Amino acid sequence: MPLDQSPPISLEFPSVTTNLADTSDTRGTTSWRRLPAVVWALVLARAVNRLGALTLPFLAVVLVGSYDASVATAGYLLAGFGLATIPSRLFGGRLSDRIGTRATILVGLVGTAAAQLGVALAGSLVQAAVAVVLLGLAFEIYEPPSQAIIADVTLPEQRAVAFSLLGAAMAGAGMGAGLLAAALAGLDLRWLLVADAASCLACAAVVAALLPGGRPAPPEQTDDPGRESAGVRPWSDRRLLLLLGTGTVFAVVYLQVTIALPLTLTGRGLPASTLGLLLTLGAATMVLGQPLLRLPHLRRLDDFRAMTLGYLVLAAGLLLTGLVTSRAGFAVATLLTALGDLVLLGRAYAVVVDVSPAHARGRYLAVYGTSWGLAAIVAPLLGTQLLVHGGPVLTWTVVAALCLVLAAAQPAIRRRLLAPCA
Repeated sequence: MPLDQSPPISLEFPSVTTNLADTSDTRGTTSWRRLPAVVWALVLARAVNRLGALTLPFLAVVLVGSYDASVATAGYLLAGFGLATIPSRLFGGRLSDRIGTRATILVGLVGTAAAQLGVALAGSLVQAAVAVVLLGLAFEIYEPPSQAIIADVTLPEQRAVAFSLLGAAMAGAGMGAGLLAAALAGLDLRWLLVADAASCLACAAVVAALLPGGRPAPPEQTDDPGRESAGVRPWSDRRLLLLLGTGTVFAVVYLQVTIALPLTLTGRGLPASTLGLLLTLGAATMVLGQPLLRLPHLRRLDDFRAMTLGYLVLAAGLLLTGLVTSRAGFAVATLLTALGDLVLLGRAYAVVVDVSPAHARGRYLAVYGTSWGLAAIVAPLLGTQLLVHGGPVLTWTVVAALCLVLAAAQPAIRRRLLAPCA
């Protein structure tokens, strides 16, 4: 039976309270070896794609160096790219629920490859600018269906592990991507766009070969019309909006690693290469630390207690980032933040799946995923303004405080989501 036509394995939606209460204390009890083959196929495809994801760190350089754009113009174009990723993700979620997950992933990957080639082959800055915006519109289409596939083929107790595996695989492939970028950076930087487009097409080939197709199942009828109505209109679901709000705060915190951390390192007199070493250390921790998630104490934690722990560890690492001045100190801070991310990874998406009806998971995950687009607007302003007015100590203290707020909010969020009329 095709994946998109298979009966939902998970929760019976009319009882959201049962979903969260009965399964949250079993998250993470499944080992990787017990995950469905479809999950492994998706992990392979995304790792292939991530291995070639070289474009974004060099996109501004390409625009300035190859198309004579000013730095300010390049900044505006990158902002346009970021803004375009928000409707891209929403479109991916809606398309996933209409034509199926595999077909939507293929649309997103092929569209992304075409846009990247458009930037590489553009004959003028105007053509390159149009291609950059088109790249943003295609860039996030594949995210909601790939997440929906994991939700569709896993049991509730498997989802956090499956999402964590996907994140670990992408982190590991990210280390390889950095090495590949370093090898190609000596050539015309437009070859990075070509390499990224090739990885998208290779990922599409893996998806087409290994993932089942089919159209999504029709919406299930429920005894509660209000629940069904809320399910097909994610923006009306207050539970999802609550998760979107907390997810946006987390994304703002997370993005400071790419915004405030490089400026902090250079401000402390460390070479730019230190950032690459720290990113590699963080990615390695995410990959090699996966067995820690199977420790008995962590396995007994429900989603919300696990996220509380993760935010506390993350806060400690971020606070330390603002206080240290040496490579060794930054390495310890990076290790702590990576361990916090490791505990958090997959938990929020598993909760989003729990509050979403089976026939609208793509849309729910897409709405939740817009947190990253919203954060991409807020995070640069927050990080740079804090650095300008208070320096690294104030910056990372504020960011750590946001993590503490998220940790403190988890019990209230749990009560809200468990409320019968949430």
